[in-house]
Amino acid sequence: MQVRGFLHRLVMSMGVALWASVVFAAAPVVIDVRTPEEFAAGHVDGAMNVPYEQIGGRIAALAPGKDTPVVLYCKSGRRAGIAQQTLRDMGYSKVENYGGFEDARKRLAGGCTAGTNC
Repeated sequence: MQVRGFLHRLVMSMGVALWASVVFAAAPVVIDVRTPEEFAAGHVDGAMNVPYEQIGGRIAALAPGKDTPVVLYCKSGRRAGIAQQTLRDMGYSKVENYGGFEDARKRLAGGCTAGTNC
């Protein structure tokens, strides 16, 4: 009987942990890697502006954990791709390139998060 109770508690705690990881999943850090001028002309709500050539020196202040979900975008996806590779080379494991500004805006408005296929 004790084994059965233990197994029940184990399964329940695992279920609660899984549920909590889904419900309380960390929102991604959204970074616009365009120039400050492009960012000022329009950007995704909640995005931070870090030009792609500065991403390596500034990411630790924005996403201190290397498993923090990070979403990058620019005008076409090219600069976001360069920034993505820089972050991967630094050990960041959950970095997504959402392409251009309009694509990123649509994906983020639809509730997509880093690590999901939308």
